[in-house]
Amino acid sequence: MSWLIYGANGYTGELCAREAARRGLTPVLAGRSADAVRALAEELGLSHRSFGLDDETGLRQELADVDAVLHCAGPFVRTSRPMVEACLATSTHYLDITGEIAVFEACARLDPKAEAAGVALLPGVGFDVVPSDCLAARLAESLPGATHLELAFHSEGGSMSRGTLKTMIEALPYAGAIRENGKIRPVPAAFDSKKIEFSCGPRWAMTIAWGDVSTAYRSTGIPNIRVYNGAPPAAIQRMKRMRPLLPVAGLKPVKRLLQWWIGRTVTGPDATARSRARAFLWGEARAEDGTTATATLETPEGYAFTAVAAIESVTRVLSGETRAGCLTPSLAFGAGFAESIEGVGELAVTVDRR
Repeated sequence: MSWLIYGANGYTGELCAREAARRGLTPVLAGRSADAVRALAEELGLSHRSFGLDDETGLRQELADVDAVLHCAGPFVRTSRPMVEACLATSTHYLDITGEIAVFEACARLDPKAEAAGVALLPGVGFDVVPSDCLAARLAESLPGATHLELAFHSEGGSMSRGTLKTMIEALPYAGAIRENGKIRPVPAAFDSKKIEFSCGPRWAMTIAWGDVSTAYRSTGIPNIRVYNGAPPAAIQRMKRMRPLLPVAGLKPVKRLLQWWIGRTVTGPDATARSRARAFLWGEARAEDGTTATATLETPEGYAFTAVAAIESVTRVLSGETRAGCLTPSLAFGAGFAESIEGVGELAVTVDRR
């Protein structure tokens, strides 16, 4: 079967391309930058194409002979729609590595079209949101009828790529979101903060607009969801003080300037950092009677995890392991999917009945 990595010359796209080559797989590498894509493809001994996303007819022609696309070119709030539409038109499975709530929600609305086309829409097959989604699914299995879900993650030794930072800026001025009684509600930056007992020890964390605010609801049906990211108390206070500036940062010229600066100054963690860093996840589901289910999970560094999880997701989709429609990772591959990824620890759930 033929499949394609779009945005293969980006930071995470290249990691995915190298992981595919390491496994002996032969995806087509593609992106806007012909020279960069060609250089990587020649190094890895893979075929390549160069095309943009603004030509609907041309995009469909490029996907006509492709069974699946792993879309790695963000910010996905700008790039996912044309790729998803082309995939639906050409009966091509769509996977991406987004963490953007708006993208997950847009894909979910296309579930009937995906089913009719026989296409799997699988946004978020990287660190966003494979481990947290599987953790959420495990908690829901352990505590049926839970009404509240909190998820959190903390990274030790990692850093962000330019693509991740550009995506965060693209979302401005919206900096927070929770799910409340089944509905997604925008909230201020660092809306809530708390000390969380990760497996690496207690860490402070603050609420963020993470993809699980969308996906965990579809995976578990739990109507109240908050996601936290580990941050020192001083950083949490700085974020709260920055709230009045977010409307200015959300102006398009300001966003484009910030993204240009990031493109010039930021790369991402190098191979040494990716090999040494670890990510720690925590989750708690709570029922109306006060019963709780708590779990922790440890994974490799986020970008290293993404490359392995994304390629594994593609191979499973192409082998027919999932159904058509818009799916979360746990709905597609089961709640144990994250634990099947190399370097991920065992997820254990503790239920405390009050």
